[in-house]
Amino acid sequence: MRKLLIITYYWPPGSGAGVQRWLKFAKYLPAEGWEPVILTVDEAFAAYPAIDNSLQHEISDNLRVIRTKATDWFRIYRKDKSKIPSAGFASDGGKSIAGKIARFIRGNFFIPDPRRGWNRYALKAATELILTEGINHVITTSPPHSTQLIGLRLRKRFPAIRWIADLRDPWTDIYYYSGFCHTPLARMIDKTYEINVLRKADRIITVGKSLKETFSKKLPGLDEKITVITNGYDMADFEGDAPALPETFTISYIGTLSESYPLGGFITAVSSLAREGLEISLRFTGMVAAEQKRRLAGLPDEIRVEFIPYVDHGKAIATMRSASMLLLVIPDHYSNRSIITGKLFEYLASGRPVLCLGPDDGDAAEILESSGHGKCAGYNDAGEIADFIMKNYESSSSSAKPPVLYDRYVLTGKLADILEPDN
Repeated sequence: MRKLLIITYYWPPGSGAGVQRWLKFAKYLPAEGWEPVILTVDEAFAAYPAIDNSLQHEISDNLRVIRTKATDWFRIYRKDKSKIPSAGFASDGGKSIAGKIARFIRGNFFIPDPRRGWNRYALKAATELILTEGINHVITTSPPHSTQLIGLRLRKRFPAIRWIADLRDPWTDIYYYSGFCHTPLARMIDKTYEINVLRKADRIITVGKSLKETFSKKLPGLDEKITVITNGYDMADFEGDAPALPETFTISYIGTLSESYPLGGFITAVSSLAREGLEISLRFTGMVAAEQKRRLAGLPDEIRVEFIPYVDHGKAIATMRSASMLLLVIPDHYSNRSIITGKLFEYLASGRPVLCLGPDDGDAAEILESSGHGKCAGYNDAGEIADFIMKNYESSSSSAKPPVLYDRYVLTGKLADILEPDN
């Protein structure tokens, strides 16, 4: 069995789509003839936006996980690690002088991001593994995009290795990028890093076709070496009978809800339905921006709004399965067509209808509508939003079965294919 070195900052007990992605790949890679070796940061030195200790139980006893120290730059200017921002909150709370200064420092003194404090430790460990164990295949996954710089250094030191860069999000085109107040020099440095990674990696993986298009435009001929491998769902997480649906029609949102996620049309729609006599409850599970809570507080009294703090992955799955309808919101940004949130695929596996707020010509909209699992409506199209809610309010039937092509096992087979030099 051949060894594959996977370099990832995010790993249990960290949480999020990036953790799930490579935790599941590592689970199924041995069946494809590959022995994954995980190189990650020691949790004592890590800066995780969220913690999910339950994910530790999914790590196989046979999986080698090497953890290294890191310099935690977040700890230096933000003592409370519980307040480390997730990506979606990167542009929130920027009206204060302190907030602007913090983001200016972040954007100009930590390029491409503060988590590069891990790089020198990870590079040393990766070099030792390659030299002592003859590893010829390396994957670097980001964000944080600083992890890709480890791949660049390894490429220079070991020209013969097969290096695959997994880019789950845009780099210099991410929707909150302008919030970091980059100087022209900082922006140029960051773009140079991005281009060098795209040019020198043997293969590039992205999570959606629009993101592939975004990267492909940066270099001639790049399209040919980019492969789309979406995030997905693991049916093992959905075993057992689904919880009973609530008596009151409940629309659930699970995950981060920052200020850049527009809710205006949705609020108008549910308010009008409540005035017409529909009994509706809203449940938000995860991190919700204070401004969003203020907006939701203005809903009619007839609508019950519940905020539940961050929960572990198992409870998040149960929350999805017990909802009457699931809400998905795509950030409002010029690049939003390419945004496919990781939870979309678990939404599909839950079997519940999905209402998406975002561009109707985006990747998420195509996945939902082609699979028959939901509808993507414009942010301010209260009429279309209300019609979709009403349609599902009157019918308790579940959505269609999730498409097999998003099963984690199937996706791992696709990953295994591109590990071969001829693919």
